[in-house]
Amino acid sequence: MNDFDKIAAKNKGKITIQDLNGFTMLGKGADGSVFQLSPEKCVKVYVNEDNQKKELYALQIGQSSSVIPRLYEYGSNYIVMELVNGGNLKAYLKKEKQLPKLIAMKILFMLAELQKVGFTRLDTEVRHIFFNELGEIKVIDHKRAMTTVRSVPTKLFTGLKKLGYLDQFLGHVKELHPSIYEQWKKIKLI
Repeated sequence: MNDFDKIAAKNKGKITIQDLNGFTMLGKGADGSVFQLSPEKCVKVYVNEDNQKKELYALQIGQSSSVIPRLYEYGSNYIVMELVNGGNLKAYLKKEKQLPKLIAMKILFMLAELQKVGFTRLDTEVRHIFFNELGEIKVIDHKRAMTTVRSVPTKLFTGLKKLGYLDQFLGHVKELHPSIYEQWKKIKLI
């Protein structure tokens, strides 16, 4: 982490991917690249500074929730946040070949938390839902959390359907929270 601090200070709060040679890249997407800084922290370096601002705002708002990664520091094009050590829901479903009631409960808790902190997008993709080594649920990639309005988890449904687990998830929702199930049914999501 000390090396990263020196890089950030030298570059006046702007980081390039080349600056992070020697750090392990955890992932790369359209918005940027994520590198591990320590066993507890990672840094996301953004291609577009506007996307950094959007995600930073969502992370700041979400700090009261256990499902949002901890925010440590940021610069004009990067954010240092909690490293979620664990796998995502997509990998879990492919490996375990089932969606247990406990996982459905955690997903419903996550959706409630997104609403509680004030996000306008109450949805995420299955690949952005992680379970840490303690089995706690965490959600990453929040750049659209405050700019997209979606009160129902359509992306989550699409991902679960593609993997073959939507019916199993909805069966759990019907049992655990019949009112949510009926709400989704009324708006013809299911």
